[in-house]
Amino acid sequence: MASVAQLKAALKETLERKGALGQIRARIRTEVFEALDDPNEPRPLLTRENFLINELIREYLKYNKYNNAAHVLTAESGQPEVSLDRQFLVQELNIVESTSGKSVPLLYAILSHFLHDGKEDSNQNNPIRMTLLSYPKQNFNRPPSERN
Repeated sequence: MASVAQLKAALKETLERKGALGQIRARIRTEVFEALDDPNEPRPLLTRENFLINELIREYLKYNKYNNAAHVLTAESGQPEVSLDRQFLVQELNIVESTSGKSVPLLYAILSHFLHDGKEDSNQNNPIRMTLLSYPKQNFNRPPSERN
């Protein structure tokens, strides 16, 4: 029969493998943050710019499965729990998406625009064009130092 220590270790390993342990830790951090947060201390205004930036970051975090970080960002920033519609962000930021570009976060389009397209055409009124080709290819089976 398994010992209590072995059962604890097996339970911890199972929760870690399923990602539940990380979610539990993030929830605890959020609750601690909210408990320690002084409601009398004014937060910076959630301006239109901050709101849009937070949404771009949240989309990026969720895409890369940084769900714990996305949850903490939402709690700390005062961002609504429900994400903005992607099409709204596309219109607000004047991004032209290709069909293949819709599968990656908008931050990749913005970064690609300034790394590549922005150098070739300095007209700031041009929309940011997003294609899958501008998305950095990654091989998650290799260490980060060896990824493309």
